[in-house]
Amino acid sequence: MFKKSLVLALGAAFVSGPVFAADLTNAYEAPSYNEPVEQSSGWTGGYVGLHAGTASRHGNPFSGNREFMGGVQGGYNMETNGFVVGGELELSHMGDARVRVPGGELEERYRLAAKAKAGMPLGDTLVYGTAGGTMTSMRDASAQGPDGWKPGWLVGAGVEHKFNQQISGKVEYNYARTGDVRSVIPGVGAAETDVSDHTIKAGVNYHF
Repeated sequence: MFKKSLVLALGAAFVSGPVFAADLTNAYEAPSYNEPVEQSSGWTGGYVGLHAGTASRHGNPFSGNREFMGGVQGGYNMETNGFVVGGELELSHMGDARVRVPGGELEERYRLAAKAKAGMPLGDTLVYGTAGGTMTSMRDASAQGPDGWKPGWLVGAGVEHKFNQQISGKVEYNYARTGDVRSVIPGVGAAETDVSDHTIKAGVNYHF
């Protein structure tokens, strides 16, 4: 009788062992892994805005020979991997800023710029650099010149801060250069030269 009971007990233990182990296995759940979500500063999207500032052939921002300039801009930014890249179109009235050419001076009237932009967001603040192509309208001043649009290029840098999801303000500096500008030297003839200017402007953008 004792042997029979021992055999039955061992058999029950043998059968219940795997079941108990299976219960332990089913009861254990591996911890889930959630891939970290990339945080965005909210710079992706389109925008339009206004700007105003000063333009001069002198790099000194306190030079007395500066003219008031202003205009409109619109563009699109895309934020990826901690950087912001984008493009912008800008139309400015240059305030008839004067540039020196052989024979005197010409006035810069309007400027159309197509700019690329790249920068690093620091929360609600974006620090960026910019570069692109320009078309600048010139007219006669003390010298006789081309009276038309001339191609060129610009480089610059700026800081933009978001006050809320829609409104941001910026400050930007641009150095622009226009090549092969033709002028007439009285009694000598025509000459060509490169002219340049510096602009410092503040602006406001509406984001959508």
